[in-house]
Amino acid sequence: MQMTFYFSDTVVLLFDFWNVHSPAGMVLSVLVILLLSVLYEALKMGKAVLLQRALLALPRSLSQEGLSEPQEEEDSRDSRDSRDSSPAQGRWFWFHVAQTLFHVLQVVLGYMVMLAVMSYNGWIFLGAIAGSTLGYFMVYPLLGRG
Repeated sequence: MQMTFYFSDTVVLLFDFWNVHSPAGMVLSVLVILLLSVLYEALKMGKAVLLQRALLALPRSLSQEGLSEPQEEEDSRDSRDSRDSSPAQGRWFWFHVAQTLFHVLQVVLGYMVMLAVMSYNGWIFLGAIAGSTLGYFMVYPLLGRG
C-alpha cells in the first residue's frame, strides 16, 4: 500500500464520527485543524512565557541548587533563611504544575494534529501548516513582552 497525499473532499479524521464527505465539511474541518495548530503554538509559547516568569519570580539569592537541597541541609540553616525561601519554593512548585499542565495539553494537541495529517489529505495538511505558521506569527511577539 502506497501512502501519498491526495486532494479530496472526503476523509475520516481522528474519530469515526468525524467523517467528511462534502466541500463544506472539508472547509470546516480544515478550519478546525488550523485552529488546533494555532492553539498548539500558543501553548508552546505559553510554556516559554510561564518559565520566564517563574525564573523572574525567584529571588536572586535563591538558585536552582537551593531549591533541590536535601531537607537535612535546610534544617541546619537558621529559621530566617528557611522562611525566606519557602514562599519562593511554593511559587516555583505552582509554576511547575502549570507548566506540566501546559505540556500535557501541548502533547495531546500535537498528536491530534499529527494524526489528522496522517490521513494524507492534502487540504488537512495545508490547514495544519497554515495554522502552525499563523499561530507562531501571532504568539511569538508575546514572548518578548513577558
